[in-house]
Amino acid sequence: MLTGVARVAEVTSYPIKGCAGVTVPAIRFGPAGAAHDRAFMVTDTAGVFRSQRADPRLSLIRPRVSEDGSLLRLEAPGLGPLDVPVHAEGPARPVSLFGDPYRGIDQGADAAAWLTEVLATPSRLVRVPPDHGRVTDGVTPGTSGYADSSAVHILSQASLDGLNARLAAEGRPPLPMDRFRPNLVVTGWAEPHTEDRVREAAVGAAVLGYTKLAVRCAVTLVNQATGARSGPEPLRTLARYRRGADIGTGGGGVSFGAKFSVVRPGRIAVGDEIRVAAWADAGPVPA
Repeated sequence: MLTGVARVAEVTSYPIKGCAGVTVPAIRFGPAGAAHDRAFMVTDTAGVFRSQRADPRLSLIRPRVSEDGSLLRLEAPGLGPLDVPVHAEGPARPVSLFGDPYRGIDQGADAAAWLTEVLATPSRLVRVPPDHGRVTDGVTPGTSGYADSSAVHILSQASLDGLNARLAAEGRPPLPMDRFRPNLVVTGWAEPHTEDRVREAAVGAAVLGYTKLAVRCAVTLVNQATGARSGPEPLRTLARYRRGADIGTGGGGVSFGAKFSVVRPGRIAVGDEIRVAAWADAGPVPA
């Protein structure tokens, strides 16, 4: 097992599920992940979540949350910015995420109208209520806001370099890291997919526990800078070497990166060392 010095190269929070991330020098990771990460979600008028899978223009929305969490600024190309006073408490309405029922505090008519104009389809904006109480699955259970599953997604530069080398061999252009929307980018591991075998690690003041591999979907086909979707890369190339049967999970789909829960909250900053306390054995990687 390669255990060279690994460090955090990039820290990103995604305040609104499916929208652009906010890359920062440092941020506190609480039980639900990076501060404000997926604390908000865009839904249709029935409360069903919107995703780049069907609404790739979500990637053009650049949200910013004030330090105290009381104000959300929304920006998008061709449309004036909107400042939304955050409703953190109050009546919550039913919302749905991958068919699972949750609740959300609606953020009002102005936010809804602004999002509807950007996405060209009727939309609402909700925030997780104080009693969200979500429990996520995996090897190390935890919680998260409106993330797909676990609170923290880690991807190493070595893994992306390995993918891009395969793309280059077929005359394909390289893909940027933002195509995969990680919370933490790690450098210093020479071997691709080392993150797959980390089971517990101290990162800055936080401790993270492995939950499962990050199974990839059609969101990876979306250019995060333009909101345009095109295929088949990277899914076609990933399918050639990262299917469950190829990497010993026995599961379906293709994986790229790993997900973690927050075992001990704390601040994580660019440059922090990844101090791995436990590795998986040499056997199959848990799905």
